[in-house]
Amino acid sequence: MMSAESRIPLVRLARRTDVGPRKAWLIRVGSIVFALILGFIPMLLTKTNPISAYEVIIQGSLSRPIYVKQTIKIAIPLLGCALAIAPCFKMRFWNIGAEGQITMGAVFSSYFALFWADRIPHVPLLAIMFISGALAGGLWALIPAFFKARWNTNETLFTLMMNYIAIGIVAWLQGGPWEGRKGSQIIPMFNNNARLPSVFGIHCGWIIVLVLVVLMYIYMNKTKQGFEIAVIGDSVNTARYAGMNVGYIIMRTMFLSGAISGIVGFITVAGANYTLYSGVANGVGFTSITVAWLSQLNSFAMIAISMILAILEKGANTLQTRMQVPTSIADIITGILLFCMLSSEFFINYRLIFRGKNEKEAEV
Repeated sequence: MMSAESRIPLVRLARRTDVGPRKAWLIRVGSIVFALILGFIPMLLTKTNPISAYEVIIQGSLSRPIYVKQTIKIAIPLLGCALAIAPCFKMRFWNIGAEGQITMGAVFSSYFALFWADRIPHVPLLAIMFISGALAGGLWALIPAFFKARWNTNETLFTLMMNYIAIGIVAWLQGGPWEGRKGSQIIPMFNNNARLPSVFGIHCGWIIVLVLVVLMYIYMNKTKQGFEIAVIGDSVNTARYAGMNVGYIIMRTMFLSGAISGIVGFITVAGANYTLYSGVANGVGFTSITVAWLSQLNSFAMIAISMILAILEKGANTLQTRMQVPTSIADIITGILLFCMLSSEFFINYRLIFRGKNEKEAEV
């Protein structure tokens, strides 16, 4: 027979209740410092001076105005997409399809940029591209939401697979009806009439996403719809008992999420790329998941997290060119940082309890 003590797991989890806001932020800052120290390991293995490497990363992303502008351009779609998926994640609907929703928003915006730029004035054309991108992204997101609401399908797999359908559509357009020079498989560049204007040297997409930050904060925290999302995230049964139409709320929230992702697609093609290609989303839909989680779905915190990741990405490019450091090393450092930051959130919310005589002493 097994003893009572042997039936207790060696390690178990318990939710923390003693971590205040100040202590939580100290843990987060400590995780970043620890990650930077761990980053020394891959650099030393490649015979790179870690201190010099970190200096190059900061210099390459923030030392000159042009570098700052490039860093902000990287942060814009990350922030926009994180805002898009936040309401879904709050509702415990795992929207992994932002990549495809960005792509479809870019496709519909590109249609008007390619075929209507010479017939519609600048501002109305951009407004049409904006609206069409939002509608396309919203409708694309509505498909898995409808299946979830009607037949309770797995939204994670459904939204993930729809990414590849959207990418395939663009690949077909590149080599088919929208191809520029025959055989090039390249869609022509947009007319100047279909490009976003610059404000302080950066396309005005940064203004759009900052407005979205404020609007999403109000929507999630001050409106009835935001309250409904929070209730469903806590308990679907409670929401149904309270008389909420859960299926409708899921579809409404996913449409909003897809619409914001579609706007990110519009910003990307009209403000950064000036054309459309199959990799237009560039992994933003996946990276933004990290941004949303690290920010605890707080709209304003997403600004800081997006900038940190943008600094790392821009600085890593400079690191590669100046110090001949392989791209993989920069990716490893970024991965270490993200892992440590995510781990800090775990230890803020939970503690490990090891089996022992004195449970208090066994806590971590």
